[in-house]
Amino acid sequence: MKKNYDKNPTEREDRRPNIPKAWQEDIRRAVEVMRNGGVILYPTDTIWGIGCDATNADAVKRIYEIKRREDTKAMLVLVDSDNRIQRYIQDVPNVAWDLLDCADKPLTVIFDGAKNLPENLISDDGSLGIRITREPFSNQLCFRMARPVVSTSANFSGEPSARCFDEISEELKSLVDYVCTSRRNEKPNSKPSSIIKLGKGGELKIIRQ
Repeated sequence: MKKNYDKNPTEREDRRPNIPKAWQEDIRRAVEVMRNGGVILYPTDTIWGIGCDATNADAVKRIYEIKRREDTKAMLVLVDSDNRIQRYIQDVPNVAWDLLDCADKPLTVIFDGAKNLPENLISDDGSLGIRITREPFSNQLCFRMARPVVSTSANFSGEPSARCFDEISEELKSLVDYVCTSRRNEKPNSKPSSIIKLGKGGELKIIRQ
């Protein structure tokens, strides 16, 4: 069963929070880089992340290489709305909408039956972690991108995640194509999202609270 949505994109955009002018230019440049197959460093609704166009297999591969991470360890994606989820998951259980509506903090949901995305982004069992970001900067970034954006912690594999911009290594910054300028001065108080895995029948498993 699919959820009903307002199909007027202009009205959906008008309901989004206003963001500073400097953020708008930052987002424009980041989107341009990702649409050209590039990799960015950007602030998310939790911690700083490495991102790219989630539909671009070569860009996804490059993130694995930058992080020095095995491509058997799947990465999650951010989207701007629940409407976007249905384009990349074969059958969204009804319970997912309740979970997303009730979430009072960032929630990553692992769905079965991922589709329309490169194989190197999807887990061997066909699942994919998706999070709707409600934080203004990353939400607008995903909205302008109009497709999922990869979100993986801004660190090399095996090293601690960067909680804020100042904790990201200079080497890592040098390996991406664009480093966002917004939200760099925020203090390190972000935490990883909660994670729930949903089976095809709506079975629910808490991975991280």
